[in-house]
Formats: sequence, C-alpha cells, structure tokens
Amino acid sequence: MSSQPPIRIGTRGSKLALAQSGMMRDRIAAAIGAGDRAEEAAPLVVITTTGDRIQDRRLLEIGGKALFTKEIEEALLDGRIDAAIHSMKDVPAENPPGLVIAAIPEREDPRDAFVSTHYASLAELPQGAKLGTASLRRQAQALHLRPDLEIFMLRGNVDSRLAKLAAGDADAILLAASGLNRLGLGHVPRGFLDPVAAPPAPGQGALAIQTRAGDAHAPWVAAMRCEATTIAVAAERGALVALEGSCRTAVGAHARLEGRRLSLIVEALTPDGARRYRREDTVDLGDDAEADARDLGLRLGEAIRIEGGADILLKD
Repeated sequence: MSSQPPIRIGTRGSKLALAQSGMMRDRIAAAIGAGDRAEEAAPLVVITTTGDRIQDRRLLEIGGKALFTKEIEEALLDGRIDAAIHSMKDVPAENPPGLVIAAIPEREDPRDAFVSTHYASLAELPQGAKLGTASLRRQAQALHLRPDLEIFMLRGNVDSRLAKLAAGDADAILLAASGLNRLGLGHVPRGFLDPVAAPPAPGQGALAIQTRAGDAHAPWVAAMRCEATTIAVAAERGALVALEGSCRTAVGAHARLEGRRLSLIVEALTPDGARRYRREDTVDLGDDAEADARDLGLRLGEAIRIEGGADILLKD
C-alpha cells in the first residue's frame, strides 16, 4: 500500500477533458504504486472554466485561451488540487508565478483532421462552401488555400461540433486528430491536413501536466515525462512566445525530431489568409536539448514577427 497522499487532479468537465485526464490519472496512480485504486489515489476534480461557460463567441472576444486554464490554475495555487491536466495547445505561453509545466507525456497525432459528410478534402469543397472552425489559425490556413470559403464560427465540445456538421450548419469542419483519437472517434475524419504544409497549433496533440513549482521534481512527475515530446513542444512554444501568440494571431508550428536532430517549421498568417510568413530550420541538439529547441523556436518566431509586423495581428 502506497503512503503517497492522494494526488487531486484538476480538469475541465468536457468529455474530451475527462477522457484525457482519466488516461493521466491511471498513469499517475501506477507511478505511485496504486494502479489498482486509481480513482482513490488520483481523484479527478472537475472545474468549470470561463471558456467552457461561454460558447457563442470566439475566445479572442472574451479574453483568449487562458480562459480554459485560469480557474484550474487558481485551484492549483490555492491548494484545492495538486496537479492539472491541460491540452497543451490551450496553455498560454507563460505560466502564472508559482506554477510550472512539470511533465509532458507522449504526444498523440498532432494533425488537424478534415471532417465532412459529403466531401473528402478541403480541395473538394465546392465554391463558397461553409467551413466550421473557431480557430483563427485554421481559418487563415484554409483561406490561404481557398479564399472562396465561408468561415462558420464553430465552438463547443467535439460532440456538439459533429452534431452541427450533421445538421448541415457547415459543409466541413476541422478538428484536432488527437482529440478524436482519445474519444475513440478516429474513424470520423475523411482526411488530415499535412502538418508541414499547414502546421498545427504549437503543442497540438500533447498534454501538459501542471503543478506547483515545489512539486515539479516529485518521482511520479518524472515518470510521466516523454523526452522527445518535451523537446518538440519546447521548440513550438518557443515560436509561440516570440510571436506573442494568442487567439489574436494565426500561428502554426511543427517540430520533428530524428535522433538528436530537430527540424522546425513555423508560420504566421494574416487573419484573411492572404499573406503567409514562414520559416524552417534544423539544429543538432546539445547537452541541454530542451533549451536548444526553445532557442530554435524563438529564433524562427522572431524572424517572422519582424517580417510580418502588424499584419499578423487580428485588428479590433
């Protein structure tokens, strides 16, 4: 019997958030020697965030993606929970003082999935078709390829988005492949966007385990880390920091690690997709691989920020 006190895990209450947090709960319980009583050893604490409550507007209109993490982070700082599970793409570039991203487990598929009842790909959509997304990045990337498309603002959980597609509110929608896979819906996509041609959100497909700074070196935390994913995400989020990434910037980044060689593609687009600024480079990683990866992202992101300037910011 483990003497480790229960590790209370804060999570949003959506079906996807609970699926993801449930996966991590089981792994955390196993790491502390309590795999046969996971619900007791690592209980889930559901916290409703502002981003969950407001579903009829883009995040940029109500304060950005931090609205998916703010209340959970407050619970972590207050000691009501001991860890938080986030989708990495929803985590702002900087942590609140006292909190850290302590572990990043193995990544799921980072690609965007194309979902449609009648069409097999973005290219096959008819002229003027309606594409559902609430992501500024997905909007800009789609319009860069297909400026004729009409963008339909689509927020909500995965089930509600699929229901709106089935009801004919849109001809197609774009969703994270990772979320569909974790929900057992990997059969739903008709295809996937090439992550080199259309880089996903920085950190997409990865989960973040956030803790108080003092808990970051606990043995169970170390057991959750994936080095390859951590390095790739460090590069992508470095670009996000350099580009002052928020829901007001259409930023994509895709890192690929082969041995000790890291390649990174970063792009930022004008909201209408008319102009795209893009950089790519490869580095050999040294002793501090995570720092090298972050530096690569910062460098490429900064180059794009200088070139793109105010063009890449959504205007009020």
